[in-house]
Amino acid sequence: MSPTPATTVVIYSGGMDSYTVLHRALREGLKVHALSFDYGQRHARELEVARQVCQELKIPHQVVDITAIHGLIDNSALTNAARAMPDGDYAEDNLSATVVPNRNMVLLSLAIAKAVNIGASRVDYGAHGGDHVLYPDCRPEFVHKMNDVAAIANFSPVAIHAPYLDASKSDILADGLAMGLDYRHTWTCYEGRPLACGRCGSCRERLAAFAAQGVTDPLAYAAAADAQPAVGATLDV
Repeated sequence: MSPTPATTVVIYSGGMDSYTVLHRALREGLKVHALSFDYGQRHARELEVARQVCQELKIPHQVVDITAIHGLIDNSALTNAARAMPDGDYAEDNLSATVVPNRNMVLLSLAIAKAVNIGASRVDYGAHGGDHVLYPDCRPEFVHKMNDVAAIANFSPVAIHAPYLDASKSDILADGLAMGLDYRHTWTCYEGRPLACGRCGSCRERLAAFAAQGVTDPLAYAAAADAQPAVGATLDV
């Protein structure tokens, strides 16, 4: 009898980073449980993308409704449609409005609970180096300390695994392309519209990553002329 594969809970938003993390865990031979969260984000389209991917992969997927906390975190452009979504590249001075207070601590805490509940020894999530300047709960110090807490918060210790913690978005894309992943099955844009806007910080970071790898982003964008991607990026419209 072959041994039962180890189990991990992957925090899966439907975006590029978590999509790559998800497939990386599968390629490790782990039994994957994907966990997504509806916290009232404007870009809730990512949740439908996540559902479709998990259905195709035939892996367990749970979307957790935590919209009850919306009133606690609604001072962010990601959760409050009344606030203008800032355009431009990732930088603290122009994208601080997109910070959702304490988001990753909340999501990790729930994912750890799920892991303990199903006997998983690990939680995977896609924090990466490009987020450090903007999102405090993506910094290595936060991840390491949360990992320490996860080891003692329950009688069953859980490890927090962030394989791209010191990597760039371009590095993550390179890894995914080497795995043969199709990034048309991801959603990155902070706007919740039918097509990606191409202007928000998240779109621009994505486009820059594709440009750095010298490949075409398979997603369509609403306004290619206004997107102004990094030199070399190509838009499908």
